[in-house]
Amino acid sequence: MSQESKGSGNEYVTLQDHSTGKNYDFPLMPGSIGPKVIDVRPLYAQTGHFTYDPGYTSTGSCESKITYIDGEEGILLHRGYPIEELAEQSSFLELCYLLLNGELPTQSERQKFEATITNHTMVHEQLHNLYRGFRRDAHPMAIMCGVVGALSAFYHDSTDINDPRQRMIASHRLIAKIPTIATMAYKYSIGQPFVYPRNDLSYAENFLHMMFSVPAADYKVSPIVSRAMDRIFILHADHEQNASTSTVRMAGSSGANPFACIAAGIASLWGPAHGGANEAVLDMLNEIGSKDRIGEMIERAKDKDDPFRLMGFGHRVYKNHDPRARVLMKSAHEVLGELGIENEPLLEIAMELEKIALEDDYFVQRKLFPNVDFYSGIILKALGFPTSMFTVLFAVARTVGWIAQWKEMIEDPSQKIGRPRQLYTGYTQRPYVAVDKR
Repeated sequence: MSQESKGSGNEYVTLQDHSTGKNYDFPLMPGSIGPKVIDVRPLYAQTGHFTYDPGYTSTGSCESKITYIDGEEGILLHRGYPIEELAEQSSFLELCYLLLNGELPTQSERQKFEATITNHTMVHEQLHNLYRGFRRDAHPMAIMCGVVGALSAFYHDSTDINDPRQRMIASHRLIAKIPTIATMAYKYSIGQPFVYPRNDLSYAENFLHMMFSVPAADYKVSPIVSRAMDRIFILHADHEQNASTSTVRMAGSSGANPFACIAAGIASLWGPAHGGANEAVLDMLNEIGSKDRIGEMIERAKDKDDPFRLMGFGHRVYKNHDPRARVLMKSAHEVLGELGIENEPLLEIAMELEKIALEDDYFVQRKLFPNVDFYSGIILKALGFPTSMFTVLFAVARTVGWIAQWKEMIEDPSQKIGRPRQLYTGYTQRPYVAVDKR
């Protein structure tokens, strides 16, 4: 097939099937920003052919008004607002309201929303028994998958996806309870008692309190540390149709309840190619080992025949600066300064790598700048988070994006149950052979 774009009135694309000589017209659908897309929904009915697109890298699976990314220009917008402005001027809960409702809240709307989330942070007491069924050495993400999926067994009054009020209650519950569930997974793994949430703390402060406090001592959160945590949540809240978000939408397309859909998203995020990038940064820093070896390892990274790669540099989507990294770079330096960390080898290596990457022609020409995973890994390491919790924190932040995308999908009348096609390359039909004749 060949294609030809036309544009008189409504634009469309003409595909020519060279095997038959027939032409087929398909509409071009414009977005408010970004490239137009070819509407191929009538393709099979008209031509008898499917498209083949492993990974769906050239396929728009939905229409969305939530997040826009321009990887070439390094742009990330949530409901039209630049991520840099949101990270500098907003808060995570205000961003949650924006993603769910489409507009920034008024002062009264913000206060009401924050109160609603704060008052939903406790989890059902019987969930404690569920944790005790896991082995102590279970990975926190395994616990997250199980506990979040089990929420539908505890909150029956918010699983009817056809009821707008129940959808909103489930959305609020998930945003509120995910930090509690995550910190309980951590506390269980190290044998410490669960820490209940406090209504007098902000979202980020409460998370840090539940994560690191113990009943035997007072725990005070530094404003700089809590602000860095809030920014990490903001910068990971949503990122368009990535693997986990697409998984949530796919699960939701079948009519599954929201708790099951978010559990599916957590399972997808657990994959090292998706949610484990900041953990891979720490693994790389450990492999480098000392500042003295940085030059050697950079030369290895430049060698295409060497399997060693510098993790946390460049991005699959962003071909320029990762706009989230610019914000988090500032927070990383603020946190290190606030904590007064000295003689921490991994962090010293990270800071030296950052300096080289921003100045070395090899990195600059290829636009291999430090990305959000590089800086989030540094911050989380400095704050004392074990690497097993890195992806869990990603899940805490991304939950609101998953919910907003799920809610948008449920309310979209054009959405259908997900059912990708395939290119079958197996056996054609053949007769069954009795076992004594094989």
